[in-house]
Amino acid sequence: MSSSNPTAATGYYSRHIFFCLNERRNGEDSCALHGAQEGFDRCKSKVKEAGLSGAGKVRVNKAGCLDRCAGGPVAVVYPEEVWYTFVDGDDIDEIVESHLKNGRPVERLRLPPDVGR
Repeated sequence: MSSSNPTAATGYYSRHIFFCLNERRNGEDSCALHGAQEGFDRCKSKVKEAGLSGAGKVRVNKAGCLDRCAGGPVAVVYPEEVWYTFVDGDDIDEIVESHLKNGRPVERLRLPPDVGR
């Protein structure tokens, strides 16, 4: 456990970010159709590059459907329960730098609470 990361005391990782990578086989809209895999890959790379990955730090996870398809692609950061939508790599970079590294959610990318499936 790192003294520079007090939130790590509550669990193995201080933060998890889950990316919905679901692809609906019936042709319905889904995160996979909107660059979710690219967002996941970029986030994983940027987290590692910034030295944020590993015990007591950040874990980047794949997820199945998070049931917020209308806002896709979506990702959620825990333990803060901050839901994001993103458009491109610059958005992912901002989430990594501002939220995952510095603990400040990116307000402009937050998914409105009423957006569901």
